[in-house]
Amino acid sequence: MSFEAVNPASSKALYDQFHFSQAARTGDLLVCSGQIGTNADGSVPDSLDAEFENAWRAVGAVLESAGLDYANIIEYTTYHVGLSDSLGPFMKARDAVLSEPWPAWTAIGITELAVPGAHLEIRVTATAG
Repeated sequence: MSFEAVNPASSKALYDQFHFSQAARTGDLLVCSGQIGTNADGSVPDSLDAEFENAWRAVGAVLESAGLDYANIIEYTTYHVGLSDSLGPFMKARDAVLSEPWPAWTAIGITELAVPGAHLEIRVTATAG
């Protein structure tokens, strides 16, 4: 099976340093790597609201680089440090970008993420079909 690597210009350093694509497209299916809500300088915002908005904005940038948008998401998985404390702010940020019909969703509580101090990673699957 072949696929096309999808990488916004802003993620070139991640591609070069860590050897992964922000997304892989095969046919109409786009499988995206997880996005963390850091600021432009790589720091973690002081508020969960800002962090989660940034994470969804990062998801949107990956989708846009593939010619898609939030309406193309069919499934997403979220990884939360402090799951019960983060669900409210997460759903507020999510509802600002997603709407019915709601995609499938799995939320997983974890102990840490690759970026120290981060609370959320969002991984989506989207379709152009």
